[in-house]
Amino acid sequence: MTTLTTDPARAARRLPQYTVVDVRTPGEYASGHVPGAHNVPLDHLHSALPALKAAAARGEILVVCASGNRSATACTELAGADIPAVSLEGGTTAWADQGHPLDRPAGARASWAMERQVRLAAGSLVVLGLAVGTRWRAARWISAAVGSGLVFSAATDTCGMAAVLSRLPHNRPRPADLDATLEALGGA
Repeated sequence: MTTLTTDPARAARRLPQYTVVDVRTPGEYASGHVPGAHNVPLDHLHSALPALKAAAARGEILVVCASGNRSATACTELAGADIPAVSLEGGTTAWADQGHPLDRPAGARASWAMERQVRLAAGSLVVLGLAVGTRWRAARWISAAVGSGLVFSAATDTCGMAAVLSRLPHNRPRPADLDATLEALGGA
């Protein structure tokens, strides 16, 4: 199935007509998001389907992430639930690169982008495997496993490490925040 996409310039012109849904983690969302975006992390998308169906009945849904990969995945899941949605090409990165504004919640603590978190975790595990491997040779398999995982990630355009890291507390929405978002999407 082909995901419908739109470029940042076209999305900016039509922004008032969209219900914008940002599927990044709450920390990534806090670091800057498309104005008016509602944060529904990708791993919570299934529980948000009723609210998203209600939002789609009122108008078009624009799904956003950092680069366009997670939003394309979200659009595929939404299409499976008969909810039409459009993905922002290049995500918030392309949006900001083209000079469009990003909103940041007042007092929100920004965390690192998921890609940066993955690079830190993968690099740390490789160095750990090599360092411990100087005394205990079997530890080198840690580095080999991480390297293999990175190759698999690139080949399949998926990331198991990102899926694990997204479950860390700083990447999880507070239940009250998610409930308020779903209420706004369902009845706005």
